[in-house]
Amino acid sequence: MNVLLWVLQVLLALQSFAGGAYKVFKFDEIAKVPAMSALPHSGWGALGVLEMVFGVLLVVPAATKWMPFLTPLAAAALALESIALAGLYGRYSLQLSATNPLVYVVVGGLMAAFVAYGRYALGPRA
Repeated sequence: MNVLLWVLQVLLALQSFAGGAYKVFKFDEIAKVPAMSALPHSGWGALGVLEMVFGVLLVVPAATKWMPFLTPLAAAALALESIALAGLYGRYSLQLSATNPLVYVVVGGLMAAFVAYGRYALGPRA
């Protein structure tokens, strides 16, 4: 179970870091998606920075064993963000296609919820 959680953590960290960086640095390209008009550019930028921070917190605290409780918290925050984004994207399109960001958000949210639960359940007890 620990190996599966590590694989999912690394994949989720890469996905959230890349998605956050894309929101921060390539906003002009993703601004063409209709759902992006729901927040101003600065809102998407702040969300992108948070995603990058959560991506780092998914791996670094657990790997260094320094404040490892941050890993399930970061995963839970990503899961909550995914729920909000799924609602936002779902308002614009429920089509299951590779170009719809709803698909990526739902998959990422399920992975984040699994990692949050798994790391919390397997975490050290005081």
